Amino acid sequence: MARNKKIIALAIASMILTAGCNSSASQNPAPTTEKPGAKSETSQEEMKEAPVVEKKEIDLQAVKPNEAGQIMVLMYHNISEPEAEWTRTPDNFRKDLQVLYDKGYRPISLKDYVAGNITIEAGYTPVVLTFDDGWQNNFSLIQDSKGEWVVDPNSAVGILEKFHNEHPDFPLEATFFVNDNVPFGQKEHLTYKLKYIVEKGMDVGNHTATHVDFTKADPDRMQKELAGIVKMLGTHLPDYEVNTLALPFGSRPKDKSLYTYLEQGVHEGINYKNIAILNVGWDPDKSPYHKDFNPLAIHRIRGSELEKYVQNVGMYNWLEQFEKGSRTRFISDGDPDVVTVPENFKEALEASKVGDREVKTYILEK
Repeated sequence: MARNKKIIALAIASMILTAGCNSSASQNPAPTTEKPGAKSETSQEEMKEAPVVEKKEIDLQAVKPNEAGQIMVLMYHNISEPEAEWTRTPDNFRKDLQVLYDKGYRPISLKDYVAGNITIEAGYTPVVLTFDDGWQNNFSLIQDSKGEWVVDPNSAVGILEKFHNEHPDFPLEATFFVNDNVPFGQKEHLTYKLKYIVEKGMDVGNHTATHVDFTKADPDRMQKELAGIVKMLGTHLPDYEVNTLALPFGSRPKDKSLYTYLEQGVHEGINYKNIAILNVGWDPDKSPYHKDFNPLAIHRIRGSELEKYVQNVGMYNWLEQFEKGSRTRFISDGDPDVVTVPENFKEALEASKVGDREVKTYILEK
């Protein structure tokens, strides 16, 4: 289902958290020249309309909304076999989605997160799903017994789409950050795949042309890398704005004065401007209404439970922390035009980030 998407304008990284996003990911194009007519469980012609949020009063003491709480931005790479440091198996990825669903988490787009456009139902928590490197196992097409092209049910897109069809209240939202090395493989299907992702309501983002290490890049190289992805994606998606960036290796220039080139720039007449910049990260990030929220340095969490890799800062660790109450979870009030927080969280909000939304406070009874 496609929807009209709104186009709007850290110092504890351990070795295990900055070593990811291997740029040597070969995509292995499929040996075919057929134009795909891939089937999916959701018709390509079926439009994904923006959710209609019914305005209704909620029981504040029962729902306990807190829209100053924290939000997880999950980071995945490979969806393949076997489970490894930067690989989640298809079955484990399915398990992740089910756990999130059962615990009351619902996906929103990265762009809606930074814009504060929270449209999920009251009592639920937003979560942002991201995938780095554009591996073929993120979105693969295979031929069925009739020779027709279909979405690989074990690829990230196939798994997400099926889960959404089985759980319509779990929105089909994710961002795939790609390099200029034939995103998702299967070169002959590239335009189809990119259009498919966007038409289904998901997003593609910038991961630089060559998976560059920004600690070693000068301003010209930085702009070339970022404008290069905008140019490449523009040949396939001429009406789509590429305005989100996931930093390869979580790297930034050593000279902080160069950060501005991560945010915006131009190379050979191609302009770019990012509304969101994602680190590799290790913990949940702040509410988009929080005074300390920085959309140009968003923390991420690894979608894994293997302690030898995540070392107490993976998705399942933070789910546990939220349940224990050692971290404050964002709980939606169900109304995107209102920001509801317990009275003692009011000072955490910043008026410029709340914008035109009404702020509602209440005394949370113990």
